[in-house]
Amino acid sequence: MKAVSAYVRSLSPQLPRPVWLIEAGGIANALGNGIVIPFLVIYLHDVRHFGLGISGVVVAFLLGIGIVGSPLAGRVVDRIGARTTLMASLALLAAGYGGFPFVRHPWQAFGLALIAGAGNAAFAPSHSSLLAALTSREQRTAAYAITRVTDNLGFGFGGLIGGLIATTAVPVSFTVLFAVDAGTFLAFLGLLFFVPAVPPSAVASRLKGGFRKVARDRTFVWLLALTAVLVAAGYAQIATILPPYATEHAAVKESGIGFIFFVNTIVLVIAQLPIAKAIEGRRRFHALAVTGALFAVTCISIVVVGRSLNGSTAVIALCGVIVVFSLAECIHGAVNNPLIADLAPPELLGRYMGLRTSSFQLGYLVGPTLGSLLLVASPSGLWVGCAGACGLAAVGFLALGSRVPAEIAVTPGRERVPRKAFRVLWRTPPMTLDEPLSTDAQPAPDQAPDPTPARTGGSPTA
Repeated sequence: MKAVSAYVRSLSPQLPRPVWLIEAGGIANALGNGIVIPFLVIYLHDVRHFGLGISGVVVAFLLGIGIVGSPLAGRVVDRIGARTTLMASLALLAAGYGGFPFVRHPWQAFGLALIAGAGNAAFAPSHSSLLAALTSREQRTAAYAITRVTDNLGFGFGGLIGGLIATTAVPVSFTVLFAVDAGTFLAFLGLLFFVPAVPPSAVASRLKGGFRKVARDRTFVWLLALTAVLVAAGYAQIATILPPYATEHAAVKESGIGFIFFVNTIVLVIAQLPIAKAIEGRRRFHALAVTGALFAVTCISIVVVGRSLNGSTAVIALCGVIVVFSLAECIHGAVNNPLIADLAPPELLGRYMGLRTSSFQLGYLVGPTLGSLLLVASPSGLWVGCAGACGLAAVGFLALGSRVPAEIAVTPGRERVPRKAFRVLWRTPPMTLDEPLSTDAQPAPDQAPDPTPARTGGSPTA
């Protein structure tokens, strides 16, 4: 029992208090997304009586802006700072979603979708950049793992709350829905006033051709491409194509689909921190390859279930399949963002995080489009093809891993923060360019330079 107790205590991330405030705000943000996003089409179609096609295009427009908007937001992060950009994104999200109760015409919905979409595009790059700036290299794996947990918890409970509030029989219930959603964004915005602002690099303010410098980092560009493949063939297919496939080919009812994704959420919440700890000291690209291999196993298993099982037995089997997929998600979630933070030069961190966001959004745009077409033409061929794509991505990760320096290739061990640090960081004084969190910080005259820099920027092959 002592060994178990010690292991459980070892899973507790030792993070600065400002990071915990950001994680708390992340729960509010995810809760708001879960409250509204699943019900937005229903609101526009059944309450405002827009055509189903128009309603779907509004939501697609809102979510799709990020493909172009996130890299631009990353540039803003590098120019004015991550916290300021994050606060602006939350204000836009609150204004955009908060205005939907007043929509009466489609053009108004598109206008609000533009506002909320701009906020959504800026959120992930600024949020990820701020986490990276406020943590050491050793703390980032735990910090991003906690973000995965809070995102899943928040979105899951948000969907439950939204389902309890919203009803088309009482249209005003959707007004409550949007008001609560806007309130969650404003709550996160309030918490950010207690988080220290990290000044942008002086280099970033003078930087020209920033995206050209990013494009010369071949390792990062290939990582983006492989990630987009993994998202399109794995994440997007499970999220959007698995439900209709299971319904049509394995006689799984809607309640069974809900239970399968409930298992997904539970596994993500329970397993994320243990997996983040387990990969410490292990090669990151090998872990990404394992993710691709497990996604491929998931896709092949879905074909087997669809061809041989039906009803409740198919639900049980698919729950087992989703556990494998969820564990792979945990591995990917613990590796991807910290790896990108280490690859990025400080003055380009926002751009790197913005392009990472776009690679995910591109995968979620392409994946369901191709998946729905293939589901009609060849259901089994769809999943076999996805398995092959995930397998190729795994091979690509292994090849890419041989091109990066050892200090980036391996996940660092967790850094333990003394408890007194929590009190010190609660009131962080205004920082200047000579303070530790500044990207241009210089060691004091009586301080030896750090022999292990927080990151090695640029491409090793450039």
